[in-house]
Amino acid sequence: MDCFYFCRNQKKLLVFLYNIFLVFYRGGVGIASLWNPKAKKWLKGRRGLLKNIKSTIAGEQSRIVWVHCSSLGEFEQGRPVMERIRLKGQGHKILLTFFSPSGLEVKKDYKGADYIFYLPVDSKKNAREFLTIINPSVVIFIKYDYWYHYLNEIKKRKINCLLISAVFRKDQLFFKWYGGLHRKMLHCFTKIFVQNKESKQLLETIGIQNCTVNGDTRFDTVIEVAERFGPIPLIEKFIGDDKCIVAGSTWKADEEVLQKVFAELSNPNLKLIIAPHEIHEGHLDELKKLFPQSIRFSELISNQAPTASSILIVDNMGMLSRLYHYSYISYVGGGFTKDGVHNVLEAAVYGRPVVFGKNYKKYKEAIDLIECEGAKSFSDKEELYQILTTLLNDEDDYRLKCQASKNYVLENRGATEKVLHYIDENRLLTS
Repeated sequence: MDCFYFCRNQKKLLVFLYNIFLVFYRGGVGIASLWNPKAKKWLKGRRGLLKNIKSTIAGEQSRIVWVHCSSLGEFEQGRPVMERIRLKGQGHKILLTFFSPSGLEVKKDYKGADYIFYLPVDSKKNAREFLTIINPSVVIFIKYDYWYHYLNEIKKRKINCLLISAVFRKDQLFFKWYGGLHRKMLHCFTKIFVQNKESKQLLETIGIQNCTVNGDTRFDTVIEVAERFGPIPLIEKFIGDDKCIVAGSTWKADEEVLQKVFAELSNPNLKLIIAPHEIHEGHLDELKKLFPQSIRFSELISNQAPTASSILIVDNMGMLSRLYHYSYISYVGGGFTKDGVHNVLEAAVYGRPVVFGKNYKKYKEAIDLIECEGAKSFSDKEELYQILTTLLNDEDDYRLKCQASKNYVLENRGATEKVLHYIDENRLLTS
């Protein structure tokens, strides 16, 4: 009995501390919104949100499949599952939520979902009201973004809840002595699909048995995107007969090293296309100072750009997955940030060598690409210069890396089919 009361009081304490964290997080976003556009959008998007959701969904007779993504990367993992559910034609509506503005702002017009909203701030009250409004038949969380009150309420209502394309590491809270509340969140999922056997083994150490190694649905996404590729005539005209380095999702550190190395390469038959992670005017102005001879894509559209430039700055969102099609070498940014390298698969699917910075070890696909020699990582501009020089001049090495990156992606397709098989086998869409 004493043990029971200790566990119950420990849970209350953890929930109390979690709620305090949410208050400070909300306050921090409020302060940051005074100068940070992303934080401002985060706040603005949640004003009157539950009222808006209720008025939009009022009278909906179809059962809802709720899919939650933290941001854009997780959306790409959830996309093939959502699209396959729609193809089934069983009358379900798909409700897609995002935590981050960088996901919702880009995908707010996505036609594969019937409703698209921000996720209301996690709280006991919001979770109850949100789930009462949408009354989902099944809930799918993509990769991570665990919110206690939502998951706890889902479990209370006995709603089937799947976690797909998840990856777990030993240094995460779930596996710490003080991570009790996070472990409780994992027990709210009906089924967990993980990307690798190491994740499954870690979950088993904390008593999670409803887990299957399934791979990453993003492989299916990038393959489908590549197969549906549509040309971009202005890009083709810009590149002409030259070779091109496409640098996607770049941050300041990426751009600074690219500026130095591209200048050192001094190759008149080489073009550089940069699609930065942030495209607000402040950052675009910084890029113009760093690359004074560059032109913007919007200038190409308006015919205001000089044709002699060898550097193009892409100042819009949504083109990157197609831009990699035109690369001779693909550079993926984020390798010098805390979170690490961005999506290397959308570059690798086109069968080009992929290059990125040193911070990639949280991402299985980046590690795998290096191991199969479809990608190279670098720590400084000297290493990047050497990598690019070899790829531009050694045709045999170049062809091997092209084939390795392409094969890696194709060999890992199929995770979506396994998730849909589980949904069908357990009749989750008919419950």
